[in-house]
Amino acid sequence: MLSNKQKQEIIKKFQIHKDDSGSPEVQVALLTYQIKSLIKHLKKYPKDVSSRKGLLGMVNQRKRLLNYLKEREPKRYQSLIKKLGLKK
Repeated sequence: MLSNKQKQEIIKKFQIHKDDSGSPEVQVALLTYQIKSLIKHLKKYPKDVSSRKGLLGMVNQRKRLLNYLKEREPKRYQSLIKKLGLKK
């Protein structure tokens, strides 16, 4: 899991305006960093089924948010994909 300090740094990096904490970009960025953290955990503990289930839920949520952003704001979607280094 991410600490509060890490979350605040991610939010500052991806926010659109000063008080932004819930835009799709911020949500996708937070999910991406949580997914990366869980992947490291699952490499160390491959039999942790509940964490794997949570990981799949996070991946699906991120996919839905990315599809939403792609339909509504294609330019913002492309810039977010580049910043996070995701394959799309």
